[in-house]
Order: sequence, then C-alpha cells, then structure tokens
Amino acid sequence: MLYFRFFPNEINLMIGYRFTEWIPEADKRKPFDRLLPLFIELLNYSNGNPTDALDWMEEIDKQQPLFSDNYTRDDFEQELKRRGYLKEEYKPGQGGGINLTGKSEQAIRQRALEQLFGKMKKTNRGNHKTRHTGGGDEPTEMTRPFVFGDKPEQILMSESLRNAQINNGTEDFFLTESDLEVFETENLSQASTVLMIDISHSMILYGEDRITPAKKVAMALSELIMKRYPKDTLDIVVFGDDAWPVQVKDLPYLQVGPYHTNTVAGLELAMDILRRRKAGNKQIFMITDGKPSCLKEGGQYYKNSFGLDPYIVGKCLNLARMCRKSGIPITTFMLTDDPYLQQFIEDFTQANNGKALFTGLTGLGDGILVDYERNRKRK
Repeated sequence: MLYFRFFPNEINLMIGYRFTEWIPEADKRKPFDRLLPLFIELLNYSNGNPTDALDWMEEIDKQQPLFSDNYTRDDFEQELKRRGYLKEEYKPGQGGGINLTGKSEQAIRQRALEQLFGKMKKTNRGNHKTRHTGGGDEPTEMTRPFVFGDKPEQILMSESLRNAQINNGTEDFFLTESDLEVFETENLSQASTVLMIDISHSMILYGEDRITPAKKVAMALSELIMKRYPKDTLDIVVFGDDAWPVQVKDLPYLQVGPYHTNTVAGLELAMDILRRRKAGNKQIFMITDGKPSCLKEGGQYYKNSFGLDPYIVGKCLNLARMCRKSGIPITTFMLTDDPYLQQFIEDFTQANNGKALFTGLTGLGDGILVDYERNRKRK
C-alpha cells in the first residue's frame, strides 16, 4: 500500500504497513490467576456450589484447555484452599465436603460490582443527577478543576500552584481561576434501601435464567454500598409464596423454588423494615419477571396463576399507595417484555408515583445504579 506525506516544497513517497495474520499473545498470568475469575463467575450459576463449579470447569477444559499436566484441577482446588477461598467442612449426616469462605463470597460480590458498575467513568462533576448544587460535606481522594460554586476550603493550593507554573511559566508568575484544583466531596445524605428479589418458578421458566443476573445486581449493589456508602443500609428480601430477609453473605446460594409470586408479602416486609430505619431517604427496588399470583390471609394461601387476579392486584396497588404516602419510591425492574404484564406494572408505578424499567437481562445493573445514586441524594 502506498500513501503520500506532504512537506513544504517536497513530496515523499512512503511505503505503508504490511498486515499479517494476528496471533494473540499467550496469557502470561499464573495458572491460578487465570482460572480464578472463571471459577468465581461459575459460582453464580452453581448457586455457590464449588464442586459443581469445578466440574463445569473440567467440562470446559475438554473444549477449551484450562488445565495442563503441570497444573491440574486438583492443583487448582488445593491452591484455592491454601489461599483461603475454600474450606473443608464436615456436616452431620452429609460427611465432609468443600465450601466457600467469606473471602470467596466477597470475591463474588466484587466481581459482580466490577461487571455491572465497572464502566463508571470519572468526569469533572460526576454522572449522577441530583437536585442540589454546590459541594458536599465529606472529602474524597478525587480531584477536579474548580467550578463556580465550589467552597474556598476545597481548593488544593499545592496542585493549583503547580498548574499555574505549568500553564503560565515562572518569569511572570500569576494564578488564574483555570489553574485552581479542588478535592471532590460527597453529600452525607443517608439512604435505606430494600432490594426485593423474585424467586418464584418463573425466574427460570422456559429455560431462561433470570435469577443469576438478579443475584449479580444484589451482590454488586451490596458491595457498592458497603464500600462507598458505609453509613447507608441495604436489606434484601426474597419473595415466593412467602417473603423473608436474607443476608448479603447468603446471596451466592440463592435459588429459585417451586413458588408462586407473593408480591404483597414482599412489599409488606419491605415496608416493615423501612419503618424501623432512621435514614431520611428510603426506597425499594423490586426485581421481578411476573405478575403477582399469590397472597396469604389468615394463615391460608390464595393463589391464582391464570391472568391478573383483581383481588391480588388490588392489594398490591394499595401497598404501592401506602409507600407513596410514606415517601418511599418503588423502582420496579421487569425482566420480561410480555405486554400482558406491562399494564399491571404501569398501574403499580402510577399508584406509587415511582419508576418502572422494562429491561433486558444485560442492562439491569445500569438502571439500579442510576436510580440508587439519584434517590439517595433526593433530600
């Protein structure tokens, strides 16, 4: 290939690049570092069962080599134990086996956080919308250029003087507004969040896995709050025929059951939790893929899987209105595009004056992050 490069009063004829087949460089990471991310990812699909995850890696190895004679599955498993990701445990009636440690549970949450929220990019003023202007209260490690409205005590003099020297020189030294640099701050508003996760049978119906991305969002959001907003609270509620709270450490092991969808029980438990919280901002996120089909009254279950039951729907709408009166917005993430169910979500959202996202399985984390950041700074 030939191209021309132009210079004053001359033309040089240059030979261009010759392209050959691209051969990827060998992965230079150590075998353990190369295999660990895959193992952590497979734990999401095995509901936290390390033996199943290792078995699947062995199946993958038949198609795409993972192990070798110098580093076998057994070597990887032993190193997982040495590094504190797995532990040998004996359970009465079940014998011995390997289980996850707190380190591996945290690694699963961290990976989910990086996968869903890792594409956040730093900008001068941040990506998250807020109704308030001006600086916050708590300094962070991030810096940015000065803008109108920043507080004088936010100015970093050493960095600002260095910028002035670079931009204006030292012979006729002067400092301008464009040279000023400040440290970023965060508002100290506290938020209490309840994340509701539907674990009814429809979350794995027709061979489509919806529970795994729902769990990933829960783990990522919990890790985000614990690391970035330690003063905030996050409670996780799962709902099927009934509703009950689960701990963050239990999320990798969450499984779908042969349940109907008792949205009423989930909302009642979420509201009861938030009543006991002292934070000024309270909110509910609900991840579901189906219509409410069950409720419990007087110790008896009332179930109807055929169509939208007016009685069950009415109960849900009443709870949505109660949340609205209490100042608790509900953001519903609907993991289906079934037009038959969209009307219920639209009525539910209108009753609460909340938000609804009819989202696919890949965009779930983006929506929750945006709404979390916006709602926690609401007041």
